[in-house]
Amino acid sequence: MRALHIITGLGVGGAEQQLRLLLRHLPVSSDVVTLTNPGPVADGLTADGVRVIHLGMSGNRDLGAVPRLAKVIRGGGYDLVHTHLYRACLYGRIAARLAGTRAVVATEHSLGDSQMEGRPLTAGVRALYLTGERLGRATVAVSPSVAERLSHWGVPRQRIHVVPNGIDVERFRFDPRARIAARRQLGLPDEAFVVGGVGRLTPGKRFDVLLHALAALPRDVRVLLVGGGPEEAGLRATAAQLGVADRVLFAGERPHTSEASPGGAAGADLPALLAAMDVLASPSPEEAFGLAVVEGLAAGLPVLYVRCPAVEDLPPDAAVGAERVTGDPDSFARALLRARSAGPRPRLPLEAAHRYSITRSAAQLMHVYEAAASGSTPRVSS
Repeated sequence: MRALHIITGLGVGGAEQQLRLLLRHLPVSSDVVTLTNPGPVADGLTADGVRVIHLGMSGNRDLGAVPRLAKVIRGGGYDLVHTHLYRACLYGRIAARLAGTRAVVATEHSLGDSQMEGRPLTAGVRALYLTGERLGRATVAVSPSVAERLSHWGVPRQRIHVVPNGIDVERFRFDPRARIAARRQLGLPDEAFVVGGVGRLTPGKRFDVLLHALAALPRDVRVLLVGGGPEEAGLRATAAQLGVADRVLFAGERPHTSEASPGGAAGADLPALLAAMDVLASPSPEEAFGLAVVEGLAAGLPVLYVRCPAVEDLPPDAAVGAERVTGDPDSFARALLRARSAGPRPRLPLEAAHRYSITRSAAQLMHVYEAAASGSTPRVSS
């Protein structure tokens, strides 16, 4: 089987990293089209031997991208087209139909209760989404929670298939040597209690909550934010206003592997930075899956979260190590004090992480591919 993956961009983000990891485990010959921003994940895909095509789309109104994309699909002789993220799902499904490709699968990575990829869920966004969805054969939801939202929107249940995000559990296994090296590189004292936050620095992630909580915590507590985005300047200003700027570290975007970070700059990768942390905090009230939480659990970290379908969809006895808190700074401050008082514990991958193995996710996705390519309806998962 030959598949073409179409994604909006290939910067460092959860959906982009997930695509790269999936392609390493899918028994399918794949090419990738990025509509915009090739970014560092494009470099990683190329290093993996995947052909990456940059469509050069100039914006949402670049309608000329549709025939260009249809030409790529038609010329590649693909058996299946798989789209990722809102813009790519809309344009990719239309282009696939123009190219005569009926086997179209789309993954919904980021549908929350009130927003999708940071954009408000207006009537117009929903209408465009549903119009495009009708052109495909299957829509993959990354969690049962997302599947329920899609069904509520009006996506037919028989076209919704749950394939959770997956991680390479061994890649995130705690390494004490990586912890020491990362802390030295970041200038973190050995005795510091490090609270980590991982994700795009956008308003929806609400990392400002951690900064307000930090202001109420002892001086040995530090916050380490891993990710980039438009809110970095605002978060730095908030830290300064709260008088905690010297206790907040911005690590920027970091790859999931030990390769050089964007621009060729040396630096610890995400697993090493997770090793440097003592607890992971996820203050976002809207998550479609909660990939950072699962990665934290794979690193053996205690995790505090506001919303995480990846944990909430599991039986209670499988969610050990993750604690749900309300989203206000006081609740995070109290929970972080409890974690600090509990002291160090063995850093072994927790059961919840093993439930989201990338090999399992890839096998589930192949069932969707096979059904879509044969023209049958994929089995509905729950």
